[in-house]
Amino acid sequence: MTQPTPIRRERTPVRPRLLDLFCCQGGAAKGYADAGFDVTGIDKDPQPRYPYRFIQADAIAFVLEHGAGFDFIHASPPCQHDSECQRIQSRTHPDLIAPTRTALETTGRPWVIENVRGALPKLRGPVMLCGPMLGVDTYRHRYFETGGGFHLTQPEHPDHTVPQAKMGRPVPPGHYGQYVGNFSGVPLARAVLGVPWMNRDGIRECIPPAYTEWIGRAALAGPADPAPVLGVAA
Repeated sequence: MTQPTPIRRERTPVRPRLLDLFCCQGGAAKGYADAGFDVTGIDKDPQPRYPYRFIQADAIAFVLEHGAGFDFIHASPPCQHDSECQRIQSRTHPDLIAPTRTALETTGRPWVIENVRGALPKLRGPVMLCGPMLGVDTYRHRYFETGGGFHLTQPEHPDHTVPQAKMGRPVPPGHYGQYVGNFSGVPLARAVLGVPWMNRDGIRECIPPAYTEWIGRAALAGPADPAPVLGVAA
């Protein structure tokens, strides 16, 4: 008589859920996904290049209604308000850092707000990340405020010893590129930043995925004790 063979069913580990607000084309999302998160992006504009689950919605309204259902929240309010080139050109843009923070604080979840150097007066104790800290061959400083019980330690900032190409010019051998504005060399920028799906518009504003992979791994590792800082939201 043939004996039944027991079937062993492996449960797929549940990935913690990350909400990516003001997601654009998904540079931050790629890093968090690589760190181990299940990512959902929110943006008021269509983002056909976004490589993960996407919902077109107002980011602040969405987090107020749904943010507590996620394990970790990343927010990149539009940086144009604090961009030097936008001020030079006398262009006006909404300042959404404070409203975003207020909304995040209602969720009870750990969070990060990212922005550019011009926003420093409005960010609370941010950590700065730069390409050479994380193996990215460009000097792209981004600042990350943390909250909801999540904290980051500032990494050491290496000296900028590699020369930088002039803005808008091709990148000579042995130089780092400045991939902002109407820069030259989209294929090179894609390779350097690790964003092969992006077009020029996405590249010039994106967070290199290496930055958020580092943040995501810190969030998943938690404090020095073995217990992770994150559980999986119900």
